[in-house]
Amino acid sequence: MPASSAVITVPNILSFARIALIPVFCWLSANERTRLWGILLFAVVVSTDWVDGYVARRTGQVSELGRILDPVADRLAIGAGLLTFAISGIFPFWAALLILVRDVTLLLGGAALLWGRDIRVEVRWIGKIATASLMAAIAWIAWGNAGAPLGEVLLVGGWLAYVVGIVEYYIAAALYVIDVRDTLAARGVLEE
Repeated sequence: MPASSAVITVPNILSFARIALIPVFCWLSANERTRLWGILLFAVVVSTDWVDGYVARRTGQVSELGRILDPVADRLAIGAGLLTFAISGIFPFWAALLILVRDVTLLLGGAALLWGRDIRVEVRWIGKIATASLMAAIAWIAWGNAGAPLGEVLLVGGWLAYVVGIVEYYIAAALYVIDVRDTLAARGVLEE
């Protein structure tokens, strides 16, 4: 579906709303009395990841801004949640770093290689599944470590989702690197 140059669309408004809720769930999560509400709001924000894209495709409101805004909203929400939960002591720093290092490396490396080249790398299903697994894992681990109801069950499920998700996350990263390399080579930017 071709993308429009529209800025004010329902999917873009949904993405902006998700971004606007990031400071709210961070603030709630940082306060011990409201922490569980913060974790729940984080879970809602990241679990609605698919909504803006679905609405865009169903209503024909796919836009260039939306193609950038949707993944930015996801990465900002995940990054802010990880940092807030790690600082609050309900998510291990090492586990947060494994996610954040991959995201920052792909972002900076991809930006450096693709800047000004009008190249778009399509999202792979393994990347989507990995992101969904990690989103669930982050929320469940934080919930369990916060001592919430059903916390022990969600903690076990969270660590299982984390292990599967982090492996998929790095496999997806390797595949994206190959996609970028192949695209640059096809355009004659890289020597074969």
